[in-house]
Amino acid sequence: MNVLIVYAHPEPRSLNGALKDLAVSHLTARGHSVRVSDLYAMDWKATADGGDFLHHQAGEKLTYRLASKGAFADGSQSPDIAAEQEKLLWAQAVLFQFPLWWFSMPAILKGWVDRVFAAGFAYGVGVHEGERWGDRYGEGTLAGRRAMLSVTMGGRAPHYSERGVNGAVDDLLFPIQHGVLFYPGMEVLPPFTAYQVDRLKAEEWHPIAEAFKARLDGLFTDAPIAFRRQNGGHYDGQQVLKPGLGQGASGTRIHVHAPDELASRG
Repeated sequence: MNVLIVYAHPEPRSLNGALKDLAVSHLTARGHSVRVSDLYAMDWKATADGGDFLHHQAGEKLTYRLASKGAFADGSQSPDIAAEQEKLLWAQAVLFQFPLWWFSMPAILKGWVDRVFAAGFAYGVGVHEGERWGDRYGEGTLAGRRAMLSVTMGGRAPHYSERGVNGAVDDLLFPIQHGVLFYPGMEVLPPFTAYQVDRLKAEEWHPIAEAFKARLDGLFTDAPIAFRRQNGGHYDGQQVLKPGLGQGASGTRIHVHAPDELASRG
């Protein structure tokens, strides 16, 4: 199977670097084809601007969405954007390796999303009318692919628990897992997380590595997060969850199938 690793950390000798290297070696040993987008090594341009479009003239008013859609359609995107889109279409699974910085992804990775997930490629796809508002949230260009976040954090695990001061990790990662990855159709696996990484001792690496390899082994077999599909009948014409669904849940969790709903679907 084809696996793309999108890696965002400035230090190759970091835990993130070690996890990226482990993913490459472990997946390759299992017979998978692996490609890596090392954003810092690539000196990835994180800012979305008129330079992303070959036909955009200096001084011309920029409406980024429209320029993105036109450039994607006529093949006039910046070559670095087109190359990353080609990698995504090649991949059958995408692994994102990054540290949680200020409760989100590093700016360079956000810039990768901003530029690569172009209009007509990752959003603005499909018919937009009635109860159907495009091919998104479970449908879209990247449907049929799997994705998993591998995230390192400096805080302790209890900080990211249901009642932890930083908020539950699933809530913190919801904008990425649901809004960036599930939106264009990818099935999203539960994240791999490592805590207190800036205090990690040498003897603590082995259990982390073994746990990570176990997750890599399940990249194509583990059950994804059961996000509700937008066009699966659960949302009304305003894309609001219909009455009676999401009972007993709150916040972002209402957009995930409850266990009893999954059981009733067989």
